[in-house]
Amino acid sequence: MKTISVINKNNDYQKFEVLKNNRNKRYKYNQFIVEGVRSLNEAVKNNWKIISFIYDKNNLSDWAKRMIGTVKTEVNYTLTPQLLRELSGKEDTSELLAVIEMREDRLENVALSQNPFIMLFDRPSNKGNLGTMIRSCDALGADMLIITGHAVDLYEPDVIVSAMGSFFNLPVIRINNNEDLYKFVESLKIKYHNFKIIGTTAHKEKPICSEDLKNPVMLMMGNETMGLNKAFKEYCDVLCTIPMAENSYASSFNVSCAASIIMYETVRQRMN
Repeated sequence: MKTISVINKNNDYQKFEVLKNNRNKRYKYNQFIVEGVRSLNEAVKNNWKIISFIYDKNNLSDWAKRMIGTVKTEVNYTLTPQLLRELSGKEDTSELLAVIEMREDRLENVALSQNPFIMLFDRPSNKGNLGTMIRSCDALGADMLIITGHAVDLYEPDVIVSAMGSFFNLPVIRINNNEDLYKFVESLKIKYHNFKIIGTTAHKEKPICSEDLKNPVMLMMGNETMGLNKAFKEYCDVLCTIPMAENSYASSFNVSCAASIIMYETVRQRMN
């Protein structure tokens, strides 16, 4: 395996920096930077393409050595401790970083279960919320998460970190054209009996606990500030809300918290 030694901030190092910090360059190269044991283990386990490993050859655990020795890459890079520390940016520098290839956004590539529930997040604007929703979707067994509209970058390091490894286990598909989504939904309505689209809102609509969630369903969550867009609201079969205490000062839930509650209700109903 070819290994390149990087001892200064040359072109190779500058590419690592832009992959980590520049959204446009990430998509130009179709690659992104990942660090952390849990994330790297899940990336390998779920067959993401690892382009390169980045590390300090004099500071490797048995796990890192095994990863480097067993995972096929195109080229690896060794950095000085100082360069690795600056690239990692963590207080406790990661011993191993990886350059990973992005996956193609194709709804039809996702294998759905016999009774799927699909989450949709419309125009997420907060990195932590998106990462947390990915983690919750994975934990509660959603078939996939769809992201629509102008949104925070899925491959932003903070999104990946907050997803805690679930990023590589859950299919997450970005949709820029709503017509592609509508075509996909129509195909699901043909394939799955009683397929239903449920939109969520902070306004008092039908309580989510009184809606039948046992059949195939798509649950739509809105943007943190503006909620679900008007076109999606009109496209939904029903709009639901999470009941709140009458004397509560809070008027709504954090979107990732709301998604977790709604997904749990889906799972709860299907267990009965």
